[in-house]
Amino acid sequence: MHRILALILLSGLAGPVFAAPAPAQLTAMERTAVATVVAEHDRHIALLERMVNVNSGTLNLEGVRAVGDMVRAELEPLGFEVRWIDMAETGRAGHLIATHDGGGRNVLLIGHLDTVFETDSPFQTFAREGSRATGPGIGDDKGGIAVIIGALRAMSAAGTLQASNITVVLTGDEERPGVPLDIARRDLIEAGRVADFALEFENLATEDGADFGTIARRSASSWTLTTGGRTGHSSGVFNETLGYGAIYEMARILDAFRRELPEPNLTYNVGVLAGGTPAEIDADGFRVEASGKTNIVAETAIARGDLRTLTPEQDARARARMAAIVQQSLPRTTAELTFAPDGYPPMAPTPGNLALLERLNGVNRELGLPEMAPFDPARRGAADSGFVAADVDTLGGLGVAGGGAHAEGEWVDLDSLVRQAQRAAVLIGRLSLAER
Repeated sequence: MHRILALILLSGLAGPVFAAPAPAQLTAMERTAVATVVAEHDRHIALLERMVNVNSGTLNLEGVRAVGDMVRAELEPLGFEVRWIDMAETGRAGHLIATHDGGGRNVLLIGHLDTVFETDSPFQTFAREGSRATGPGIGDDKGGIAVIIGALRAMSAAGTLQASNITVVLTGDEERPGVPLDIARRDLIEAGRVADFALEFENLATEDGADFGTIARRSASSWTLTTGGRTGHSSGVFNETLGYGAIYEMARILDAFRRELPEPNLTYNVGVLAGGTPAEIDADGFRVEASGKTNIVAETAIARGDLRTLTPEQDARARARMAAIVQQSLPRTTAELTFAPDGYPPMAPTPGNLALLERLNGVNRELGLPEMAPFDPARRGAADSGFVAADVDTLGGLGVAGGGAHAEGEWVDLDSLVRQAQRAAVLIGRLSLAER
């Protein structure tokens, strides 16, 4: 906790940090919601199984829409108005948005329908062994959707949903966002601007049997570095005519990144690299090809990587330093650094986010669950919550516990569905009824 408070102060985003008021005990309605989650546990698992068994890889547009239809069938009977936002203009299926305005403060619930497992993946089905289950996207993020539905059904049974103001946004392209990004995330951003609180239902952070809260996530953006040089016989390398060539210029820049950029919560990976005469990269930016001979000075070199930062200020600082390094070219070489326009912004640590975690810990105390410390943001990936965090207090990682996300064998602890849906049902109701 002290480390996270220090991050907030160092980020320059801190105002006064007020302790959350001591919460009351669970009300009779909240106790009904908690009991309903337990009673419907098998139902939640069955729903999760049905969703997992429908392939919804981001590029399987029909499959993404099919999972959206399954969620619609769950939310409409609870009194939600459900809309499908088509995203054909970005090359993606679309997003599901559901609203329930019973008055009170608006609570935005964020998740996603798509997975990284496309139709050609051998990993396609749900499998269960006791309280552990595996399947494509079972935790990322169909388990999170199951938590949302479990919580809302419990609130409906308890009578706390009726007076709540809730917006659910489930994107259909979180794993491979459509472009342009300003259109692909337009509706989510708009929902964040009018919300009073935002809760994101990606995987729960756990370690050594303890649950953690997510009050911050780092950004994720990609960059491409292209260097050029004069080509010719290697006997002339380093002289005034040929200079150093593209590969030496590339090596200079990448090594300077390694030496000069380090600071806490900043990483900058190089994922792919090629150099020679010639060298080129494909239209998708994933594959590079190069050829050359040992006695030819390289004409072109290409590298792609990512940049992850904790705050917008850190992101701007890192980009400016990278650009300055690139401009210090070796003789007779050129270099160009570009950043892709489809990056994920950071969910920076703020006093408001920390206060949300304190509210959740009030719920934990009353449920008899251990309090949750903030999780190290350097160990959390980027998520859709980053698109709203600049506008609204946000708490992430409210989905199920598990592991192996994005890999065959992805798994979840089915028992975590209970405590996560219970936490969410009580927290959502309290947030919507909170005083301004």
